[in-house]
This record gives sequence, structure tokens and C-alpha cells, in this order.
Amino acid sequence: MARMTLPAALRAVVIDDERPLAGVVGGYLEREGLEVTLCYDGLEAVALLRATDPDVVVLDLGLPGLDGIEVCRQLRTFSDCYVVMLTARSDEIDTLIGLSVGADDYMSKPFSPRELVARIRVMLRRPRRSTATPSETRQVTRERVLTIGGLSVNLDAREVEVDGEPVSLTRLEFDVLAALASRPGVVFSRAALIRAVWGEGWVGDEHLVDVHVLHVRRKLGDTAQEQRFVRTVRGIGYRMGPG
Repeated sequence: MARMTLPAALRAVVIDDERPLAGVVGGYLEREGLEVTLCYDGLEAVALLRATDPDVVVLDLGLPGLDGIEVCRQLRTFSDCYVVMLTARSDEIDTLIGLSVGADDYMSKPFSPRELVARIRVMLRRPRRSTATPSETRQVTRERVLTIGGLSVNLDAREVEVDGEPVSLTRLEFDVLAALASRPGVVFSRAALIRAVWGEGWVGDEHLVDVHVLHVRRKLGDTAQEQRFVRTVRGIGYRMGPG
């Protein structure tokens, strides 16, 4: 089967103070056709990310200057690019903290550059936010807004509101929510959500789904006691809608 190629002119930034590793990762991404910029310092990274407006960032957790958590936190104030966090520690708390500030995926060192590129390839086949004008968006999305109780999910504008108030989600968080909201009442297993959101070619830890669902719930105002929108079906997965 032929390997799917990425669209032209996509930009990647690799931020890691291990220069040989950054070079290897950058080389693999360049062979995929991406324009790659390397950076080795957290303080320099934020200004670089503003200047380059990348489509994907490979970001090490342990950086000089600013650590990867803070770089990701600041990045999310001006960009919705995909972020893959790298960590030399496999502690679950590091992973949860990294994803909570807006990272989309993570890999623990040592890792396979080929697997990293495979994950990025799947990510970059997904759309960024709509660039349509407000009038165009209203025309296009007239029948593409999902409403569940006080939740509104605009599939074309990629916008979410709860009780009329906007909710800011990362791209993967939006995709998880849209998959669930598109079939209210249907239970999605982790594997089913991975197929719907990440695609058949994705490889990695299925529990990544749980972390993204947790973040979606928090942003929608759901709690363990009051699951207003996204409900857990014990032993199976998740579904959208009231109990």
C-alpha cells in the first residue's frame, strides 16, 4: 500500500537541547517534505514559534531557560498547532501535566523517530481552524451545528459554546468532542474514538484518549459528580448525552 504524503509547505519546529536527537528528528521530518527549524533553548523557543507559525511542534519537556510545560503554555496563547511532547521520564504525572497545558500527544525517550513521524503524519492530515469569513461560515454551517442541551458544536467553524459562552479547545479536543457529539447516546470505546479521531494509522497508548476526554470535560464544566455532557460507561468507554 502506498504511503500517504503530507501537503506541501507545512512547517515543523523541533525543540530539544539534545542537538543530535533534534537533528535526527528534523531530518526525518524533512524527508516527509516539511520545512523544519531546530531550536535548543526554551527561552528562544517562544519567540521562534511566534515568528514561524508552525503546523507541528516537537517539544522536549526538559529544556534550559523555560521547560517544555511553560513553552507549551505560552504557545497555546497564540497558536493551535499540533504539539508532541518528549520526555525522558515516564512518570504519569509528567504526561498529564504536559497534556493539560495543550500538548496533543507524547512520547517517552528513547523512542523510534519513525513512530514519531507516523503519529505526526496522522495529525497533519486533520484540518486547522476554518479560514472562512463570518458570513461564509454562517451559510456553510447552517446544518452543521450539533446541539445537545446547552452545548453547541459548530463543525465547520470548529467552535464550541456552553450555555452561550465560548469554550476554547485544542484541535484534538475538538475532534474528540465532535466525534462523541455526532452520535449522541452511542457508546465509544477507546479504540473506536481512536479510529474516529486519530485514524486507522495511529499507533500509541490508547489511554491518551482518557486524558483528552478529561480535558474536554473540564472545559465543558462537567465533573465526576455531574456528567452533564460526556458520560463514562464503565468498562466500555464514553458517550454523549444525559443519563
